[in-house]
Amino acid sequence: MPPFSDHHPYPSQREPVYARNCVATSQPLAAQAGLEMLLKGGNAFDAAVAAAMCLTVVEPTSNGIGADAFCLAWAGGGVHGLNASGRSPALLTGDEVRSRFAGEDSIPYYGWGGVTTPGAVSAWAALATEHGTLPMTTLAEPAIRYARGGFPLSPQTAYYWGVGASRYPKSTEFKAWHDTFAPGGNVPKTGEIVRLPDHGDTLQSIAETNGRSFYEGELAEKMDKAAREQGGLLRKQDLADHQYDWVRPVSIEYKGLTLHEIPPNGQGITACIALGILKYFDLTGHDPDSVECLHLQIEAMKLAFRDAHRFIADPAFMDTTPAAMLDEAYLASRAKLIRRDRATDFKHGTPKPGGTIYLTAADAGGNMVSYIQSCYTGFGSGVVVPGTGISLQNRGCCFSLEEGHPNVAGPSKRPYHTIIPGFVTGTGWDGSE
Repeated sequence: MPPFSDHHPYPSQREPVYARNCVATSQPLAAQAGLEMLLKGGNAFDAAVAAAMCLTVVEPTSNGIGADAFCLAWAGGGVHGLNASGRSPALLTGDEVRSRFAGEDSIPYYGWGGVTTPGAVSAWAALATEHGTLPMTTLAEPAIRYARGGFPLSPQTAYYWGVGASRYPKSTEFKAWHDTFAPGGNVPKTGEIVRLPDHGDTLQSIAETNGRSFYEGELAEKMDKAAREQGGLLRKQDLADHQYDWVRPVSIEYKGLTLHEIPPNGQGITACIALGILKYFDLTGHDPDSVECLHLQIEAMKLAFRDAHRFIADPAFMDTTPAAMLDEAYLASRAKLIRRDRATDFKHGTPKPGGTIYLTAADAGGNMVSYIQSCYTGFGSGVVVPGTGISLQNRGCCFSLEEGHPNVAGPSKRPYHTIIPGFVTGTGWDGSE
């Protein structure tokens, strides 16, 4: 692993308090892309889309053009959720699952098996066309500029770039990854100027068509062709059938604040469950970092993840509801299982470690955006569509192979999702939320 400082490469203890506009991401170049849109008269949605597109270039180790995306946004006096996660290929039938993954405990991380329809591009188009003020061609300018002209590679991104290079074998399935991200076998190092011209061309095509080329046009054709040639199941029709959804967030109140999360298939409800359990414990007087306080939080999260891994799935296939999972009586019964004097084995599933990009943007008009896009594990499946820079996600690995489980792999189905763009509201100085 890299030194701990690499995970916090831009240390600051200054509180981010600004009067008009703010953009924050894991990469300064992407934050600057968002600020560039604000300076051009755009709003927080414009800034978020510009930063998101830029992050696919300057930090492809955590996200990409072939990623999924979730967003929570404050606009018009309320919090709105955007679920832009993709579904599994229609060809992933029960028989196909049993044949393709015979003898496996889970869907393999790398290769076409875990590929689902990418949804991030649809999120960009939705945010830009429905809430933004600038054309997508303008929003894409910084990302295209860095892709074609080059950008200096940051330390953490360089480290995980090397991890990716060691992860994917030099076989036909992963050849396009090596051609794109390690041409000639050269893995870029910290501070090197990196150029990703295929990304630039793809982003330009997406911007000029407001995403249509990705789901209905030339880029969809290229994804279909690559899948057919390499044994993948993704087809142009899967891309054409993709739809993003505006959703009502799940929320829970805790000590005068309200936490909002994307409902299932996202796992954000896990945080709501844990807070709902903690409401039944008095943490007053405990130092936040005390053993007692941390113990209760850990136990609450263990309980929450046990429920999450059992129940969360594509909502069309769940055998319970978010409301039932957040029912006060149910949460009270779960809280009673926690012992203050010892850790308890709740037989919970072990949450997978990971990291991805996060960005937030706010403007003088009161709009605020909390946004995450991710390929799941690093570069995702390791499958890159030749000549496009599109690194396809491996979100299908979050499906279960257990027959009868609500999250079992199947056709045209959204998998359990790990990305969580949280949003907290409270009573402000003017009495409003």
